[in-house]
Amino acid sequence: MRKLKLIWDFRGPESQKIAEHHLIHLKEYVSITNVNVSLTGVEALTEMHHIAFLVVQESEMKPLRDALKPHRGQVYSAS
Repeated sequence: MRKLKLIWDFRGPESQKIAEHHLIHLKEYVSITNVNVSLTGVEALTEMHHIAFLVVQESEMKPLRDALKPHRGQVYSAS
């Protein structure tokens, strides 16, 4: 089964702090709903662009997408 990475983008000088704070709320949602999430985190794409993300099974993506409104998504590959 494919895994998908749901992504929230944050830009600007405070983007890292905002992404880290957003991740707290994503983890709270996962804990409350008992969704099977493989991986969560924050990544720096540039100094002014950070992302918060969740990695989920493709079969679980639609309810999460509808509830959490990620900015974008991509197929996840652990490389």
